[in-house]
Amino acid sequence: MATRLGKRTLQLETRPRILASAGVAGKREAQGPLGSRFDRIFDDTTLGEVSWEKAESKLLLSAAQSALNKAKLQPSDVQAAFAGDLQSQCTSAVFGLRSLGIPYCGIFGACSTMAEGLLLAALAIESGGFSVTMAATSSHFCTAERQFRHPLEYGGQRTPTAQWTVTGAGAALLARQADAGAPYIDKVQLGTMVDLGVKDAGNMGAAMAPAAKKTIADFLHDTGTTPADYDLILTGDLGEVGSTLLCELMQREEGIDLSQKQRDCGLLIFDREKQDVHAGGSGCGCSASVLCADICRALREDTLQSVLFVATGALMSAVSSKQGESIPGIAHAVLLKKGEPQ
Repeated sequence: MATRLGKRTLQLETRPRILASAGVAGKREAQGPLGSRFDRIFDDTTLGEVSWEKAESKLLLSAAQSALNKAKLQPSDVQAAFAGDLQSQCTSAVFGLRSLGIPYCGIFGACSTMAEGLLLAALAIESGGFSVTMAATSSHFCTAERQFRHPLEYGGQRTPTAQWTVTGAGAALLARQADAGAPYIDKVQLGTMVDLGVKDAGNMGAAMAPAAKKTIADFLHDTGTTPADYDLILTGDLGEVGSTLLCELMQREEGIDLSQKQRDCGLLIFDREKQDVHAGGSGCGCSASVLCADICRALREDTLQSVLFVATGALMSAVSSKQGESIPGIAHAVLLKKGEPQ
């Protein structure tokens, strides 16, 4: 049973293992620094489908099937899937996973969905009622632009603070037992919404940075640790603007220097000097594909030993921003460690 540390953090006794993970991506993402790490690349952004929405569903299904193949499991072996995306009523997760027949729990955390899914999938195993679970999510540049900003045909100019929604997906399978080399989830923290009144949907980094600061500060306080205790504090997806703000807030309000350990999935997935992505990447599929294709592999290969994964989300809807509402931010924390004998 999980033990509460401090106010918000949970220590997991079962140490749920990441049995397998897979990250898939589109053409632009493949041209970035992590291109060789993805399990599958789709050069055609429609994935041979008749709509962007169907294409994103196929992205998510591809990630899920790749993870299952790596683990040598059938969909029937998975007892619950915690999945969601940015589209209305979690369209991609629903229609992407419906053919697998896995018991399904739809979730929405915007760009924080992968961390939320991992957290819930780990807690399900910790409960004793589940032995194999899945966390999965996706995003697609075209579906996100059409829903949250402008139709692609509009050709509106993007502001410098805007981020580029990643066309990609990630899926991770968690298990109570796995081989000794499998990374495991050691601690988790459910995030708290923070809303400082940011209303600019083209500056999500500013909206999410305060929530990331709160979650990281709470986690460090609850666990009695410092940034130096981790190989990496991985946020996603704050981009350039949000990452700068996060480090400034941590230094000014908490007296903690985060700059040496913090990296952001939105900055890792693209080369901002060569690719026109403005402030960096965003979208559920950004942190999901980076984590599942690169970070989990590095943990298994022992090039990383301890990663505090703090995925962030801008909890706006296609309606709320148009009605003048501010954008609440959220950040969930998952501490991942390299595999050790059980």
